[in-house]
Amino acid sequence: MFPTILIVDDEESILKSLSGILMDEGFEILTATNGYEALKCIEEQGPDLVLLDIWMPGLDGIETLKEIKNQHPHVQVIMITGHGTIETAVSATKMGAYDFIEKPLNIDRVIVAINNALNFRRLEEENRFLRKKTIEKYAIAGNSPATLELKKQIGVAAPTDAWILITGENGTGKELVARTIHQLSGRSENPLVDVNCAAISDASLESEMLGHEKGAFPGATSKRHGKFELAHQGTIFFDEIGDMGLNTQATILRILEEGQFQRMGGSRVIPLDVRVLASTNKDLKKAIDQGLFREDLYYRLNVVPIHVPPLRERIDDIPELVRVFLSKTAEDNRTTPKEITPEAIAALKQYNWPGNVRELKNLIERLDIMVEGETIDTGDIPDLDRAEPREAEDDTYSLFAFGRLKDAQQAFEEAFIARKLKDCDFDVSKTAQKIGANKSYIKKVHQKLSQT
Repeated sequence: MFPTILIVDDEESILKSLSGILMDEGFEILTATNGYEALKCIEEQGPDLVLLDIWMPGLDGIETLKEIKNQHPHVQVIMITGHGTIETAVSATKMGAYDFIEKPLNIDRVIVAINNALNFRRLEEENRFLRKKTIEKYAIAGNSPATLELKKQIGVAAPTDAWILITGENGTGKELVARTIHQLSGRSENPLVDVNCAAISDASLESEMLGHEKGAFPGATSKRHGKFELAHQGTIFFDEIGDMGLNTQATILRILEEGQFQRMGGSRVIPLDVRVLASTNKDLKKAIDQGLFREDLYYRLNVVPIHVPPLRERIDDIPELVRVFLSKTAEDNRTTPKEITPEAIAALKQYNWPGNVRELKNLIERLDIMVEGETIDTGDIPDLDRAEPREAEDDTYSLFAFGRLKDAQQAFEEAFIARKLKDCDFDVSKTAQKIGANKSYIKKVHQKLSQT
C-alpha cells in the first residue's frame, strides 16, 4: 500500500508538476485548491501527509493547519510558501507542522521532507500501539463493585498531577495501580522510577537518590545519576514507604518540597520536576502515633488516597483474573492457554486468599505447569483448607464476636464440620473418618445445622 499525499495549493501549475513527480516516486496523490477543499478531502480520504501552501484565498494555510491538527492530529503536514518568514515558520511549527519549505521548491528537498515525515508518522503509530499494549498490560482486571470503584478513582486521579498514597494489603496489586496511574497520566512518555523504600537506608540515601559525581568518594569512578534525576518530568514511586527510616523520610521530604538537589560531590543545583506516588501496607496514622512516620510527610503524600481492596472483597473478579493469568502464562511459555472448569472456579471462590491476587497468580502459574491436560478441574486444585474458609469473615462465624472461649470453640467446630461435610458430599461416615471424629457427633452437628 502506497502512502497518500494531499497537495493543497491555489496554483494549478504547482499541483500538476508536484503530482507528476510524486506519482513517479510511488505516492498516491490527492489535490485541493483551497483550505475548505483540503479539510473535506482529509475527512473523506484520510491522506497520510499534506503538502500545504500558506498563501491561499479564503481559508489560508495557517488556519487550515490549525483545523487539520484540531480534527486529525496524527496527519503530518509540511508547509510550503513563496513568502515565508521566520515568524511564520515558527508559528506553523508550534501549531504542529512537521516541516517548512520555501518556493521555488527543490524536489529533492521535498522528497526528503516527505519521507522523514512519513517515518515520523510510523514511529508515532508504533508508540501509540505500544502505549496501548502497556496500558492493557497494567489494566486492573475485574468488574466487581470494589474493582469498578477502584478503576473510577484511578480514572479521576491519573490525569492530574496530584500526589497519591496507595494503601492495601500485601499482594493486592498496589504497584500495578501505580503503573496504571502513570500510564494514564500526562507524564506517561517519561520514566516511572521505582524506589524500594525498605532497601533505602540513611547510608545509601545520597548515592541512590541524588547520584554522585566522579571522585565524590572512594570507589566513585564515574558519574552516576540518582533516582530523582532519572525520574525528572516523570513519576517517582515510593514502594512501601512505611518501611522508610525517619531520617530518610526527612531528607526525601525536604528535597521534594524544595524541588531541587545536588549530586554528591557536585556544586550544580539540579531542578526536580516529578509526580509522587507512594504505597504502603501499614496503618501510617498508627505509625505516626508510635513515632515511626513523619506526620508532615504523611499529609504531603496523602493528597489523593486510593485504597486497593483485598481479593476476598472482590471474589467475583476471580474468573477474569484466572483468564488473564492463564493467558499471560501461555504467552510466556508459547503454549495454548489452558481452560478451567466452572467447578474449579467455584472452588477458588471459596478460599479466603490471605495472599491476595499475588497468591492467586502464583497458584494459577503452578497449575498451568503441573496439570498435564488442557483443562484445570477441581481435582487439580491443591487443598486450600489450611486457610480459614471465606465464610469465616461473616458475623455468623466470626470467632471474635463471642465473649466466651467455650462459645467460640463450639462455633468453630460447627463451621469446620459443616465445611468438611460439604467436601464429602454430606456423607457422615466419610466425614467422621476423614477428620478423626465420632460419627454420632458429626451426625448430631449435621442435624443441628440442617435445622437452622
